[in-house]
Amino acid sequence: MKTLIIAGAAAWAAALGLAQDVPPPAPPAPPAVRAVRARALLGGEGGSYLGIGVVEIEAERAKALKLSEERGVEVKSVDEEGPASKAGLKEGDVVLEYNGQRVEGTEQFVRMVRETPAGRQSKLLISRGGATQTVLATIGRRPRVQFGVFSIPEIPDPPRMLDIPRPAMGWRSSVLGIETESLESQLAAFFGVKEGVLVKSVAKDSAAGKAGVQAGDVIVKVDGTKVGTPREISNALKSGKKTIALTVVRRQKEMNLEVTLGDEHRRRGHMAPAIAGGLPENSELLELLDDRGEL
Repeated sequence: MKTLIIAGAAAWAAALGLAQDVPPPAPPAPPAVRAVRARALLGGEGGSYLGIGVVEIEAERAKALKLSEERGVEVKSVDEEGPASKAGLKEGDVVLEYNGQRVEGTEQFVRMVRETPAGRQSKLLISRGGATQTVLATIGRRPRVQFGVFSIPEIPDPPRMLDIPRPAMGWRSSVLGIETESLESQLAAFFGVKEGVLVKSVAKDSAAGKAGVQAGDVIVKVDGTKVGTPREISNALKSGKKTIALTVVRRQKEMNLEVTLGDEHRRRGHMAPAIAGGLPENSELLELLDDRGEL
């Protein structure tokens, strides 16, 4: 506290031309000391943690990384003390598969890591310089960062005084003509699925509507590939096909529907967030922030 007061006084004295009356602050500790102290102050427990930052891979970047196709996520940063670093992952690596499941984008990859319990070993198929290899990483717990000698305490939830309406968050696809949302585990069990994307509404005369898709259906596969988020459906639509096969669960029974896409939609279609009633609630906001690829 004394150091902070002296540093503040020195700043005001310099501004008033009186710096000579105030002793200068003590010099900072050497870099090596600061680094050791910073590592010592990492602690606490959090969610599942791999210790890397990843980004989506575009077509041009896929060529630069010597990939045969546009898929996976690129590692842009590696925590020196994290599980990924201990497993040998490096910046510029591309994660192609996670525990045998093909990686399509950051949202899916973040979700898979988040759902892996801390302490469990995960197998990652990566590409490095165009050559593939397999690495094993033991998932850890996300550390809580402390600043200086002060830690940031967790803020408890405020007491619930009354029922307050919360905004609903959905994703609207101009390609299919549907509005969807991801299913939480409890809601997924209600519909009789482990994961999938709930159809909230279907536009009249849309491609999905003409194919027989109905509100209340749960999309579980696109062209035979499992989907768990609207983003994964959007990625599957980038293929440019004239028709796609949707596997949906309706009244806990699985059925296949063939959707014919219009030329204009296949060229420009994508999924965009649709927020009803204001900003998304906390859990949905975190899901949006996961697009940054930090896990």
